Amino acid sequence: MSEGIDTEWPVWATEAIEIKPADPAWLSKGETEASRVRDLLAEYEVDAVEHIGSTSIPGLPAKPILDLMARIPSYDELEAVVAKLGEHDWHYVPPELDGVPSRRFFVKVKLDKRQCHLHLMRPGEAKWDRQLRFRDILRERPELAQQYAELKTDLAERHGDDREAYTRAKTDFVQRVLSE
Repeated sequence: MSEGIDTEWPVWATEAIEIKPADPAWLSKGETEASRVRDLLAEYEVDAVEHIGSTSIPGLPAKPILDLMARIPSYDELEAVVAKLGEHDWHYVPPELDGVPSRRFFVKVKLDKRQCHLHLMRPGEAKWDRQLRFRDILRERPELAQQYAELKTDLAERHGDDREAYTRAKTDFVQRVLSE
């Protein structure tokens, strides 16, 4: 083992993917958590916080983890943002571990389980608009939401211990929906 390198992952970082039946409370929980994040990050000029992902789509089975995205003018005060969120059980996943340079990623944890994800993005990030479009299309088109539910269930069974493979395997569906 290399000195100075922590190879012990927290329990929440390696938990299996589990799809749960849709919970109507996810919408209100998402709005509540978005409001909390908005309040916590107001001093850093966060101008929008959105509830995205499967828990934001009524009737869609999902991992019971709320996905939020917040828009911040820059990452200049990232160290202070990390400290502020850390006081409220948010864990920062640096870009070199996250692998997505377009965002800064946080995971809210309670009792070693993921509760929420926060995707912090700067203005003009294309992923912001794509996330909102995908969410809104699935909200408006229940047949696509049903197809997505079936895909997610299948992928969770095949890639239950590999979050990256699970996410990658959803890409073609997401692209197809966005290109319609």
